Parts: sequence; C-alpha cells; structure tokens
Amino acid sequence: MNKRILLNLAIIAIAGSFGGLLAGYEMGIISGVQLFVVKEWNLSAELTGILVSIVMVGCFAGALINGALADKIGRKKIIGLIGLFYLIGCICCSHATDINVLIASRVINGVACGLANAIVPLYLSEISPKKERGLFASLYQLSFTIGILASYLIGYLFTSTENWRAMFMAGAVPAVILLVLYFFLSESPRWLLLKGREKEARAVFEKIDEQEEIEASIADIKAGMKEEKDSKVSLKKWMFMPLVIAVGIMIAQICTGINVIICYAPKIFQSAGFDDPSAAMKITIVIGVINFLMTFVAMYLTDKVGRKPLLLSGTVIMGLSMFLFAFTSFFGAQLGDYSKWLAVLAIIGFICSFAYSMGPVAWVLVSEIFPLEAKGFLMTFPVATNFICNIIVNALFPVMTERMGTGVTFSFFGLICVISVVFIMLLVPETKGISLEKIEENWRNGVAPNKF
Repeated sequence: MNKRILLNLAIIAIAGSFGGLLAGYEMGIISGVQLFVVKEWNLSAELTGILVSIVMVGCFAGALINGALADKIGRKKIIGLIGLFYLIGCICCSHATDINVLIASRVINGVACGLANAIVPLYLSEISPKKERGLFASLYQLSFTIGILASYLIGYLFTSTENWRAMFMAGAVPAVILLVLYFFLSESPRWLLLKGREKEARAVFEKIDEQEEIEASIADIKAGMKEEKDSKVSLKKWMFMPLVIAVGIMIAQICTGINVIICYAPKIFQSAGFDDPSAAMKITIVIGVINFLMTFVAMYLTDKVGRKPLLLSGTVIMGLSMFLFAFTSFFGAQLGDYSKWLAVLAIIGFICSFAYSMGPVAWVLVSEIFPLEAKGFLMTFPVATNFICNIIVNALFPVMTERMGTGVTFSFFGLICVISVVFIMLLVPETKGISLEKIEENWRNGVAPNKF
C-alpha cells in the first residue's frame, strides 16, 4: 500500500476516532460537572436526573433523523454537522445562565452524539478497504472509551477550582479538530454510487484502495444496491423470537447499571466514603483507564471464547459486584475504612466484567441474530430500547438513591443481573462459528435458542 493511500486512510481513521471521542466525552463529563452544578444551583434529585439523562433524548433524536439525512445529503456532511452541533452545544453549556439553559444545551450535544453513534461506524465501514474493515469498525468503540477517560481526566483537572464550565468547554477541542478534518475527508463511495455519481466514487476509491481492487469493490456495491432495491421487508412469525432476545439483551445491558457507573461515578464514590471531590475523581479516572484497557480484551475474546460464555460469566460477576457494593453501603459503619475500598473493588469488578461481556458482545449478538431481509427494520427496536432504558435509568438513579438509599438501589441492579443470567441461559443462542444463513435457518425451523 503506497504512502498516499496510507495518509488518506489515516485521516479517515482519525476523523472517525474523534467522532467517537466526542460522544464518549459527552457521556462521561457530566460525572464531574454534576458535583458542582448541583451544589451551585441547589438542584433536586429529580433535576439532577434530568440533567444527566437529557443528553440521551438528544441522542435518540439524532439517531432518528440520521437515516433520512444520510441518504439525502451524504455521510461526509453529517460528520461536519456533528462537529458543528457539538461545538455549539459546548459553548452553550459552558455559558448557561440557569439549569433550563444547561438542559437545553445538553440536548444539542445529544443530537451530535446520536448522529455520531449512527453515522461514523457506517461511514467507516463504507469507505474503508475490505482488508481493513474490521480494524476500522473497532475504532469507534475504542475512541468512545478514550473519550470517557479524557472526560474524567478533564474533570479531575478542574475539580480543585470547581470550574464545571471549563469542563464543558474542553469538549470543544475534539469538535474543532473534527471540523478541520472534515475538509480533508472524501464522501462515501457507496453513497456516491447510490446517487449515480460513479466517476466521483472511482476517484474516492483511487485515494483509499489499490488499483486492482477498485473494479471489484464497485461491482460488489452495485450488486448489494440491487439486492436492497429488489428486497421488500416482510415480517414473519419466526422473526418474533430473535426480536424478543435482542430487546431483552438491550434491557439487560443498560438496566444492570453501566451508565449509572459512567455518569455518576464520582458521586457514587463520594457515597462510598471518598468525601473529597478530588479523591472521588481520582478513583473515577482509574475506572476510565480500566474501561479503556478492557476494550482490547473484549476485541480479543469475542471470537475466541464465544458469545454466551462471555455474557454469562460477565453478568454473574456484574451481579456479584453490585451486591458487594450494596453490602458496603449497608454495613459501612461496621466495616470502617475497609468499606470504601471494597466499594472500589466492586465497581472495578463491574466495569471489567461489563467491558468484556455485556458491553461489546450484546451488540455483536444482536447484529447476528436478525435475518438479512429485515435486519434494517428490526434493528430499530433494540436501538430504541437502548436509548429509552438509558433515559429512564439515568433519570431515576438520583431519585432512587435519595428515597431508597444507595444499598437498596445497587441491590436492585444486582437483582436485574440475576434475572439477566436466567434470561441468557434460557433464551440466548450461541452464535460463535455459525454462519448467518444457518442462524436464520434455525429460526425458520423453530429450533430453540439454547439448542443452536
């Protein structure tokens, strides 16, 4: 591969990474911001929950409008809009005069993140060469965890001054970088061919692929476009079971408490005994580092071990971790100083187990179990479930801890882990080493999920 192609691919990879980074940053930065906004504006538990969860409403809206926008204006322009929306959102958040303005500004950032979640992986898959597609596909998730870690580091940096406005404003940096990279990006060749602009599509392929691969790539895209055009979505009774499994696994992924850990980590550690905000943020950074490192473990294990063993083992450890945290809350006085370190161990255990199991494997499984003819339509259900559960859980967490206590709240998450384990054992199929065609054939023939 010549240097020119490598340079073009590097620009594409970096742009995709910054799209994921800003989405991860927005998810994590509220964990530090809320410590000081809640104190400065004396927010109730209900308003705190709305402030944290409202970004997911924007994400939902961004994901919903993405399909129409992507087909109408192309993938590249949406990447530009992501950077622009996020830049505007960060400026508005950092200059918010009251909680209502801040909540509205978070919606703008949420729209940018929703667009990024939907379009960046699609763009990377469509513009990357076949041989590098797997690598490019993993960039978004990896950069997302880097964004979360970066948000924790920035949060810690400004903790001593309690400058939550600067925490938001720091998010403008990846937005500006993404806007600069936009001018060096090429449009998706698949979209260009979809619009009948074959000459431009060839020019893009010349920038990113070897000459001998170009004709085959164009022929593959045209064949795929013809199949999509000829196919009509027809839902059948046998598709109900994979739909139930996909929706169930998304409920399990979110309602076991992952986004509570990501978005409320410093507050959780304060409740465990780390009263100083700086100390709570330091522990939060450790969680961010572990989350980042475990992404590599997940990338290695998914195809080595299999989906179901990873989901089962991970969810069991997640449940034990939640119950351990609840135990430290119930018996903190008796445990003394050991209590807060057991709480840290519990959260580390949860993050490690989620990061190699329910986090990545749930999405892999969902992408595999739907039949090709209706995959696009059916995928909207687990995606919508993911967003809705995120909104509900993040909004309710402060209310639950205030009214029921931390111990009961985390026991509730542990109970959901137990239910999820039973769900996985009885209903989730093992798809490792089975072709997509065979999986579909099993559904058609009424094969029980645990008999795959």
